[in-house]
Amino acid sequence: MGIKERMSGNEAVAYAIKQVNPDVMPAFPITPSTEIPQMVSTYIANGEIDTEFIPVESEHSAMSASIGSEAAGARTLTATSSAGLALMWEELLLAASNRMPIALTLVNRTLSGPININCDHTDGMGARDTGWIQIYAENNQEVYDNFIQAYRIAEHKDVRLPIMVCQDGFITSHAVENIELLEDAPVKEFVGEYHPEEYLLNPGKPVSVGPYAVSNYVMEGRKNQLIALENAKQVILDVAKEFAGISGREYGLFEEYKTEDADYVMVIIGSAAGTAKEAVDELREEGKKVGVLKLRVFRPFPAEEIVEAIKNCKAVAIMDRCESYNGNGGPLGSEITAGLYRTRTYMKAINYTYGLGGRDFTVEDAKDVFAELADVVENGKPVTQYQYIGLRK
Repeated sequence: MGIKERMSGNEAVAYAIKQVNPDVMPAFPITPSTEIPQMVSTYIANGEIDTEFIPVESEHSAMSASIGSEAAGARTLTATSSAGLALMWEELLLAASNRMPIALTLVNRTLSGPININCDHTDGMGARDTGWIQIYAENNQEVYDNFIQAYRIAEHKDVRLPIMVCQDGFITSHAVENIELLEDAPVKEFVGEYHPEEYLLNPGKPVSVGPYAVSNYVMEGRKNQLIALENAKQVILDVAKEFAGISGREYGLFEEYKTEDADYVMVIIGSAAGTAKEAVDELREEGKKVGVLKLRVFRPFPAEEIVEAIKNCKAVAIMDRCESYNGNGGPLGSEITAGLYRTRTYMKAINYTYGLGGRDFTVEDAKDVFAELADVVENGKPVTQYQYIGLRK
């Protein structure tokens, strides 16, 4: 039976960590994720879990220690934000290429400069091509649920890749919401024990981790990583279906909100999806056929599934909460338009940038985006691609 509670996103993911009780957590504090290792270390000090907490001197060291403990056969996690993730960059690639199913709770925060501690997706999107699975949450409930599912996905024999469980800094990490927790016993049964097939401390089967690869082997290793990431898509769906059985909460690669008959659809990631849904509700009351596709899984990217979900709409707004600095659109805009092209699906698609450095994204902003989509389709309004929403003149 569910436990009704009020928690911030950081509290919720820390509580999920307590219930999972991983073996090792190396971590270094950085706003706004600092509370997570702080809370976990408190659980450890109080004797509520027996996770080995390793205080380190930097985030690079945190991921290095995570790789070492995971290689030794220990279920491992860490937490970070922003520049902390950037400092882990080299090690992120090593964790993925060595097929280490580490969990990382990423509290999304913009990267400098200028220095700013508020939310956008610069950090997670900057690491999008490191080989990690990435799952984003709209609210505190999803942060909690996503972490409980994380190890089941990452440790699956067809995957064995590290996973980032992402939430929006301050907007969800520090805001308190009503959520429903699961009892400890079903969580432990669902997640299960970790039994790696190969690990450094197995005297019966010595292995080498992170060896030098000559040119004859690098491409094959990368291809195997790609196959594992592609396999993760079905594993994510299978784990979500099983999770629904113990929680009653259903998850997929994305959520479709009133998109069945929608002429205009907004594709968006993270907490701003709630704002977009509110705009949809208000516009639906006015008789306008609009909807939201909230992307949950960014890696592996479900291009074909997204195209299938939006193919009957007249126009789509693709919303990016980071700047890609390619002069041609944001990461989500690039991925979706590529998917539309490759499947020969043609529609009006406008890429917008919003919320950088914590800039507000309001219901009125979302309604204005839908109005512009309608103006483009119905009145032939010339469209400006790659717009910044809320930019001061």
